[in-house]
Amino acid sequence: MATSVKNNSLPPSLISNLNQVLLSRQQHTIDHQSTNSSSLPSHSRNVDEPDCSKPLLLITNCEGIDSPGVVFLVQALLSDARFTLHVCAPQSDKSVAGHSLTVQETVAVCLVEMSSATAFEVSGTPVDCVSLALSGALFSWSKPVLVISGINRGSSCGRNMFYSGAVAAAREALICGVPSLCLSFDWKKDVSGESDLKNAADLCLPLISAAVRDIERGKFPESCLLNIEIPSSPLANKGFKLTRQSLWRHPAAGQYLSNQQSLGIKLAQLSRDASAAGAARRLNSHRKNVEIESVGIAGKFNGQQTAKKYFRLELLEETEKADDNLDFKAVEDGYVAVTPLSLSSTDQSKMKLRFQAGSLLHLAGNNETRFPL
Repeated sequence: MATSVKNNSLPPSLISNLNQVLLSRQQHTIDHQSTNSSSLPSHSRNVDEPDCSKPLLLITNCEGIDSPGVVFLVQALLSDARFTLHVCAPQSDKSVAGHSLTVQETVAVCLVEMSSATAFEVSGTPVDCVSLALSGALFSWSKPVLVISGINRGSSCGRNMFYSGAVAAAREALICGVPSLCLSFDWKKDVSGESDLKNAADLCLPLISAAVRDIERGKFPESCLLNIEIPSSPLANKGFKLTRQSLWRHPAAGQYLSNQQSLGIKLAQLSRDASAAGAARRLNSHRKNVEIESVGIAGKFNGQQTAKKYFRLELLEETEKADDNLDFKAVEDGYVAVTPLSLSSTDQSKMKLRFQAGSLLHLAGNNETRFPL
């Protein structure tokens, strides 16, 4: 499948081969040895050496190792036959795990069968998967050429990246000194299907190949990861577009509705009440609403009785007015959005203005302190 590239939308070094990489694809028969084991072998702490003749990729995700997005991506990369693949992904869905890391607890790892790729499922978070895979405890190598997190269903645009386990996995790779990509698909409920994910995986092949080539040539940016958002209609995409991170959030806002009741209240009753109230609000609002229930303990009565306060989080989806070069707007317009994300959160553009008055420095008792800009 040929993929168009919008002029001047990506650095030339990254897209120099996007429209050619699929032309020379060859089919190879890959020897497959079944590793149907539920746990790591007791006699060895790692697996066989990879094929050094091909670039080695580490694949992870946030939705779990059995999710269709990562399965289709692995299948597409194996069919492309350009890379050696290792997979290390969560055992279950960790989509909103953020950059959480499991400490002071045991993380279980199992060797699983995934086509001809060496694959492990991990009981921890996406960051655990990357950290463990790059530690050398599972695989017989120091680090791969590229780490890919995805393909994950749902957006990682804007402020969603702070909650996203997918972006966190790619960020952890960057922290460890390995170039990384995060691949997300703009999944539409009741509209998108698994065939769209398969098409999205095929769409990512030229970008992955171009990234690996730039890494090998020393032209890939070392200080950032690439957050890639695929539109909901992959086959109808308008090409790749370099974008900036927006302040968009899905959902954009939220409010907690509470209902304090005495001991023994039925959650079903609250659900009916809150649903009725939510329906009334939706009739009076043009915003889309998504409601999530949660329960928390508010206090205790005398003895062993416990009073519970019930909360329902109503998430309000809003649309941000934005220019065409922001991530979510590009995806809405049908482009594959490519957003570079760096590790530093320092706003260098405001450093001088922030400290020019010297009020914070005066409070610190050191007016001579200067910050490198």
